[in-house]
Amino acid sequence: MGQRSIKENKNYYFQSREKANLTREVAADTLGISKSRLEKIEYDKSLPYPEEAKAMATCYKNPSLCNYYCSHDCEIGKDQVAEIKEKSLSQISLEMLSTLNELSNNKERFINIVADEVISHDEMEDFNTIKENLHKMSLIVDSLNLWIEKTSIANEDN
Repeated sequence: MGQRSIKENKNYYFQSREKANLTREVAADTLGISKSRLEKIEYDKSLPYPEEAKAMATCYKNPSLCNYYCSHDCEIGKDQVAEIKEKSLSQISLEMLSTLNELSNNKERFINIVADEVISHDEMEDFNTIKENLHKMSLIVDSLNLWIEKTSIANEDN
């Protein structure tokens, strides 16, 4: 492979390509884009198109690139999609169990709040706490899905 860049503050696309041990030439050829287009993306002079980000995720065997694109570069996604941090399975599991316990403890309160299909002023604080825990659980599930994807890719290589 080619010589490694000594550039500091490499963006995530650049880091992902290097982690995959691909030269810019090989990566650009595999992605079906020009070397100069890839260089512009890696030097933050141009944003990748969605299909380019998806192709990079596949080519670099880094499924978190899709989440990165959606949470950082997509005009719609960056306001709607949370960045999923890579975590170990044990960390994901512990966070999941903790959040499930919190949700279980609030199950009766949730039923009482939503039973009449009206959230009154005095119910709002508890409802928001439950909503935050549900959002937290959603992020944990996304982390688990990312872990599964990465593990599947790693097992394909072995």
